Amino acid sequence: MLAKRIIPCLDIKDGRTVKGVNFVNLRDAGDPVELGAIYSEKGADELVFLDITATHEKRKTLAALARDIAKHLNIPFTIGGGIKSLEDVDVLLESGADKISINSAAVRNPQLIEDLALNFGSQFVVLAVDAKQVDGEWVVHLNGGRLPTERRLLEWVKEAENRGAGEILFTSMDHDGTKAGFANEALAMVSENLSIPVIASGGAGTMEHFYDVFTEGKADAGLAASIFHFQEIEIADLKGYLKDKGVSVRG
Repeated sequence: MLAKRIIPCLDIKDGRTVKGVNFVNLRDAGDPVELGAIYSEKGADELVFLDITATHEKRKTLAALARDIAKHLNIPFTIGGGIKSLEDVDVLLESGADKISINSAAVRNPQLIEDLALNFGSQFVVLAVDAKQVDGEWVVHLNGGRLPTERRLLEWVKEAENRGAGEILFTSMDHDGTKAGFANEALAMVSENLSIPVIASGGAGTMEHFYDVFTEGKADAGLAASIFHFQEIEIADLKGYLKDKGVSVRG
C-alpha cells in the first residue's frame, strides 16, 4: 500500500494566508512562504498553495510566489489560482512548482486538461473540484462555490481522468472549515471509480477524521488548513497517531 500523505493547504489572498468557513468569513493565518517552510520542517509530505486573489497580474503574482516558495521548501508543492493556459503553467513550472492545480478553467474548457497533460505530463496536473450537495446530488461549483454548474461530481472526475488529469483534489464545500469530518461517502465513491490518486479536502477537525478519511473515504491524501495553521494539530502527532492505528504514512 502506498503511504498516505498529509498535505497542509494555504489559501492566499493579497499575499497572505487566509482561512474561512464554507468559503467565506476569511481570517488571516500568516505569511504563506514562512508557513510553508515551517510545514516542510514539521513533516508535511506536500503543500498546496491556492491564490484566491482577483488580479489582472495573476501570472506574474503566482510566478513570483512559486519562486519564493521553491527557495524555502524541500518538499513538493502544488500551486493554483486562475490558471487558464499552457503559458500560465509553463511559467509556474519554470518558477519551481512541482504541480499545478486547475479548477474553473477546466470546467469551462475541458480540453485544457488534455493540452496540459500532453505538453507537461499528467503527473503535473491536479484537477481541483469544489462540490456540494444539491437535492441529493453532488454538484460541481465554480467561483469559490458561488456558481453551480451542470456538472455532477462523479461524471466530471471520471472525464478528467480520461482527459489526462494525474490527481483529483476534491473539496466538499458542505464540510469546508466545519471541522466536522470529511465527506467520506462521496470520497469513497470517487476513489473507487478512479485509478488516479484522490486528495480529500474539507472538514478536518480531529486526528480521527484523518483515520476515517483514509479508511472509510479511501482517500490517498488528507488536506487541511486551519487545524495546521493555528496549531490545533501537529503533523508529527498526527502521523504518530495514524501509524499506531495501522495506517501507512511517510516519515
